[in-house]
Amino acid sequence: MNPSSPDRPRIAVDAMGGDFGPQVVVPGAVLAAKRKAYDLFLVGDEARIVAELNKLDTKGLRVRPVHASQEVGMSEKPLEAMRKKKDSSIQVACNLVRDGQADGLISAGNTGAVLACSTFSMGRVEGVDRPGLASILPTERVPCVLIDAGANVDCRPINLLQFGIMADVMSRALLRCPQPRVALLSNGSEEGKGNHLVKEAFDLFKQCSLHFVGNIEGRDMFAGNVDVVVCDGFVGNVALKLAEGLASSLGRLLKGELRRGFFAKVGSALALSSLKRFARLMDYTEYGGAPLLGLEGTVIVSHGASNAKAIANAVDMAGTLVSMGAAGQLKASLAANKDFVTFSKRPAHAEEASAQ
Repeated sequence: MNPSSPDRPRIAVDAMGGDFGPQVVVPGAVLAAKRKAYDLFLVGDEARIVAELNKLDTKGLRVRPVHASQEVGMSEKPLEAMRKKKDSSIQVACNLVRDGQADGLISAGNTGAVLACSTFSMGRVEGVDRPGLASILPTERVPCVLIDAGANVDCRPINLLQFGIMADVMSRALLRCPQPRVALLSNGSEEGKGNHLVKEAFDLFKQCSLHFVGNIEGRDMFAGNVDVVVCDGFVGNVALKLAEGLASSLGRLLKGELRRGFFAKVGSALALSSLKRFARLMDYTEYGGAPLLGLEGTVIVSHGASNAKAIANAVDMAGTLVSMGAAGQLKASLAANKDFVTFSKRPAHAEEASAQ
C-alpha cells in the first residue's frame, strides 16, 4: 500500500466483525472503494476474504487482505478476548493503525473488544479518562450527537463531563455547529432530577463553559432543541436501540393496517410515505457507524447487524474523519480547552507536586 495521503485514506476493516462477517463486510468495503479512492486492508480469515473478493469486480481497487487467525465473538468478554486472542481481526486491525500502516479502522464487531483493543494499541488522548462512542442522530431540525452510545456502561461524573467536551468539539468540527447546546439525558428536565451520577454530573456541567442547557428527557431528544446529549453508555445504548426499534415497529404496524378495510388502507397508505422518510432518517445504515472519541487514532464502531450499505458508509465516515484530520483537531482542541484541563484527572506527578 502507498504512504498516507489526505486524498486517499488508508482504512483497516475488521472483515470478521458483525453478525454476518466477510459475506457482508467485504462487499460493503468494496462498494466504498468504488465510490471513493481508499486503500483498504480487509483483516480476518484470508481464505474467506479472498473467496468473497472473487465474487466481486475489484479491478483498479486497492483492496488487500490481511490474515488474522482469530476472531472475537459478539458475546465474548472484551478483556479476556484481548488477552487470549492476540491475533484476532480486531487486534490486528488496531495494530495496523498503531504501526502507521493504516490511518483509521472500522469494525462492526464486539464494541467492548474494539474499545479495549484500540485503547491498548493506540492509547488515549492525554487527559481522557475513557473514550466515548458518539452516535449521530437525526432530529426535527439538525443532527445531534448522542454520547456515550454504548462503550462505557458504568461511568463517573467526570466521564460524562469529558464526553460532553469531546462531543462539543465533534459537533463544531463535523456538524459545523457554532455553539453546541449540551444537555444531560435524565428522567426529568428540572435541576435535581436523575440518579446520583446525573446529579453530580449536572453540578460539573454548571461549572464549565460549555453551552449547558440542563437536563433533557428521552421524549425530547429528537425535537432538535439540543446539539449534544450526554449519558452513560448503558442509558445511551438503550435509547439508541429503542429509537431504532420504534421506527421499525411503526412500519410493520402500518403495513398490517393496509391489510384491513378500505378506509384503513387509505389512511395507512397516506401515512406510510411519511413513515418511510422517518425510517430512513433513523436507519443506522445511513450513518455507517459511530466514532470513538478520545483515542490517538480514528476508530468507527458499526452496528452489529450492519449490511453492505452500512459498512460502505462507515468506511466513508472513517475516510472523512481521516481526511479532515479530526483526531488531531480533537486532541488540539482538548489541550486548549480550559474546562478539560481543569476538570480532567491530573498526572500522578502533578498531584504529588501540589501536595509538597
